[in-house]
Amino acid sequence: MLTINVAVLLAVIIVLRLRRRTEARSRNDEKLTVLIVLVFGILVAPTAFGQGVLDFVGELVSGISDSSR
Repeated sequence: MLTINVAVLLAVIIVLRLRRRTEARSRNDEKLTVLIVLVFGILVAPTAFGQGVLDFVGELVSGISDSSR
């Protein structure tokens, strides 16, 4: 039996949707893309990869805010 990780499937869908030209997208299409990205974020967040991304972004933001002082 073949199993598909939902997060991987959503990542593929996001890449395919974002490759389209901006002019070809409608407002509803943009809203659907945002919804898919939010669901992807919720699915990835509790994983080790999601925690690593969170730590990296936190360090990056901290470094930027410290350099602006």
